[in-house]
Amino acid sequence: MRFSILLVSLLFFYSCYESERNCSDFKTGTFEFEAFSGTEVFKTTIVRNDSIEIDFFDGKSDTSSIRWINDCEYVLQKIHPKNQAEKKAVLIKILTTNKNNYTFEFSEVGKTKTSKATARKIK
Repeated sequence: MRFSILLVSLLFFYSCYESERNCSDFKTGTFEFEAFSGTEVFKTTIVRNDSIEIDFFDGKSDTSSIRWINDCEYVLQKIHPKNQAEKKAVLIKILTTNKNNYTFEFSEVGKTKTSKATARKIK
């Protein structure tokens, strides 16, 4: 009896702290995210509509098509890849959202190794 009360209590508290996921708020707009490499910070600006994403990094732009799997997951495919590595599609999963930010993980389609980042909506 005590075990079942403890189990129900744990499930109740866990559900109260579930992460917010309003992914549709981040399907379109202009976003920024920063990535660290060694001691340097690299800032990328992303402009996204429902089918195209344009990334601006280091004075250059790159355009990818978007195929939405659901409101929180999509696949990016570069439209004009310059090499074999750029031909590989990338799976993006939005993990959590809040007012102006979302945390996401990304990986090459079919790979298990993922990386995480946080993006901020600026428009």
